Amino acid sequence: MQERRPLSVDLLESDDAYLVIFDAPGVTGEDVSVKFLDHTVEVRLDRFRDFYDGFEMVFPGRGLTLSGSAELPADAHVTPQGANATLTRNGTVEVEIPKDGAAEAVDVVEEDADDE
Repeated sequence: MQERRPLSVDLLESDDAYLVIFDAPGVTGEDVSVKFLDHTVEVRLDRFRDFYDGFEMVFPGRGLTLSGSAELPADAHVTPQGANATLTRNGTVEVEIPKDGAAEAVDVVEEDADDE
């Protein structure tokens, strides 16, 4: 079952920030929760199933609540202040965390069709 596997994640680093990219299939911005706690980025997705006229659910294999986390390196000096999260049209959540700072909750913005 999909709910038992963590979301796939990539962790990238530049001179100025860390970029954490999570797979986020089938969600909208309101469905995404991003938290930063003790050098760990946590993402939770709450999705909803569409109903199809004339069809009955036989096997609910796609998880409705998905989560994942990525731990930053122990020597990373970051702050959630200035962090941002973007839900992309191709189904990923990109969380950028600047180096040398402090932060709390991270707001999620949904990428517009005009953003290319």
